[in-house]
Amino acid sequence: MLIFDKVSRHYGHVKAVDAISCTIEAGSFIAMVGASGSGKSTLLKTINALVEPSAGFVSLNGQDVSSVQPAALRRKIGYVFQGIGLFPHMTVVENIAIGPRLAGERLAQTRIDELLQLVELEPAMASRMPDALSGGQRQRVGVARAIAGTPQVLLMDEPFGALDPITRDALGRRVRRLHDQLDLTTIMVTHDMAEALLLADRVLVMDGGKIVADETPHALLGGAGGDIAQSLVAVPREQAEKLASIEQGYSV
Repeated sequence: MLIFDKVSRHYGHVKAVDAISCTIEAGSFIAMVGASGSGKSTLLKTINALVEPSAGFVSLNGQDVSSVQPAALRRKIGYVFQGIGLFPHMTVVENIAIGPRLAGERLAQTRIDELLQLVELEPAMASRMPDALSGGQRQRVGVARAIAGTPQVLLMDEPFGALDPITRDALGRRVRRLHDQLDLTTIMVTHDMAEALLLADRVLVMDGGKIVADETPHALLGGAGGDIAQSLVAVPREQAEKLASIEQGYSV
């Protein structure tokens, strides 16, 4: 479904993304992980043309995304990001419906009700303003907005980073269920390897603008992917081991 063909993005002498080639199959749930500055978000944004490659190209269903009008391209691609970006002067339902409205479409009430149900928000929240919602509720609205136009691809850029651990876990599991239920192709940028291992089918580890590992969670937990990948896996592994020791009554 999605092909990166020698995609690079340079900012002066800085190679944010460096000649990446990769294929993503329809229906995949991909997590991109790596340290800050490794190129994750830059690569993600080449998919919906928020970032234009300096070289190479990205194709979606066989079509170079740079050849598609941005508005038409983004109707096929849902986008959720950490800052959420709800319009503060619009209600929940107005925020959810903004994409279709800009495309000249009007969401039926039944569709609005369905979207609220999909992200587990009560119907009564439809008329609330964003400042009356918790962080988790606002991000659920962001997810509903991203899927309102029934996209083929869902892009998520550090979507849960600002949330507390309980809300983050619940929303992550909700997004994974939506991915399966709606037959989406989902690509999520995260700095949290545990989150990547728990949610994704495939993990791309980035470093210095390159993909240095491309493995399943099972393979990564089995030691695959090389030193950089294993240094990221080591963090949740050590945390799990410490928790197990505490549970058994040992000091850490």
